[in-house]
Amino acid sequence: MRQPPFCRKKTSSRLAFGAAAAVLAGLGVARAAEPPAPISAIAGHVETLADHARLVFELTQAVKANAHVSANPARVIVDLPEVAFHIDPKDGHASGKSKLLKSYRYGQFAPGRSRVVIDLAAPAQILRAESEPAGDGSRLIVELAPTSEAQFNAAAAQSAAALAQAEPTPAEATAAATPSDKPVVVIDPGHGGVDMGATGKHGEQEKAVVFEFARALAAKIEAGGRLKTVLTRNEDIFLPLNERVQIAHRNNAALFLSIHADTLAEGHVEGATVYTVSTKASDAEAAKIAEKENLADKAAGVESKQDVEQVGDILFELTQRETRAFSAQFSQTLISHWKEAGSLNKNPARAAGFVVLKSYDIPSVLLELGYLSSEKDLARLTSVEWRDRAAGKTAEAIEAFFAARSREARAPVKQERPQ
Repeated sequence: MRQPPFCRKKTSSRLAFGAAAAVLAGLGVARAAEPPAPISAIAGHVETLADHARLVFELTQAVKANAHVSANPARVIVDLPEVAFHIDPKDGHASGKSKLLKSYRYGQFAPGRSRVVIDLAAPAQILRAESEPAGDGSRLIVELAPTSEAQFNAAAAQSAAALAQAEPTPAEATAAATPSDKPVVVIDPGHGGVDMGATGKHGEQEKAVVFEFARALAAKIEAGGRLKTVLTRNEDIFLPLNERVQIAHRNNAALFLSIHADTLAEGHVEGATVYTVSTKASDAEAAKIAEKENLADKAAGVESKQDVEQVGDILFELTQRETRAFSAQFSQTLISHWKEAGSLNKNPARAAGFVVLKSYDIPSVLLELGYLSSEKDLARLTSVEWRDRAAGKTAEAIEAFFAARSREARAPVKQERPQ
């Protein structure tokens, strides 16, 4: 049976393509290699044995794992190539199944790298951390056994010394700043990657809630056309605290706004709080919140670096004093606008020694959107409509702050008349 002309044309084209491919192969010309399939973790669980504990992840492919112990607090750190964790966010935060393994968390640590952090309930040694075949995929097994506190501390010290020489910092891949002729607002979504931050009772994660708010806020500000925004992170990735401040400096930021959403044991406490930096906390709760936020690097298994060096001269002190005055001014402006966006905490203006607010020359404020531990706040924080409205009011506060500074800069200087 003869084929219609259009069929013969398609068939001859396929034959010609196949013949061309064969010729190219014969000449040693290879096709472009397809990118490797991404590795995913689709489940995770803890297995308790007689005196051992296993953390098991079900993976789509085998991975090479590098594990070590870390002290103060006692943890096991497992470094992996990039893995997409498609696991229920509630898993791992309160396993309660082992005398050795208290809890664990996971996520992206740096471009191309993921990390699992295991919080230990007692000193442990790593028996193995490796992949083994499992059906069509693989199983990553981290097996732990009890050890003495002295042996654990010795192993942690040895690991710390080796890592200090070899481990690159996650900040090395940060993109260079883009110059701008507009004032730059750096928006810092707190936490990220393996550092999940606070969690809600239904598995809500602080790192995701604040990231979505930061994106909405940046869009509102950019739409105004008068300011440029930079996000410290544009994806779910870990970022050290001091690197967040350095991003603001590299971009010549005129304002730094860090976004958070904490949890408290008191579920009735609700409302937004605006923090500025202070060597002495305004109250006990502010001190407690700052202490917890300043441990974000440790949550990811990273030792915090020293604060940016401060020069103790008169010019530095004057700049710092002026910067803190502008921070306080923006704090009050933000609070006044936030009254129209949602609930405010009973004490909305507070201060404490947050690492991310310690830039001496950039006005810096931390906005606690609310508490994931409050049902009322949680309903707001997970509402797209509320997020849009609150981001809009926050953008208005930022615009008002820069407008006020512009008016102050244009105001004529009053000179005293000679006597």
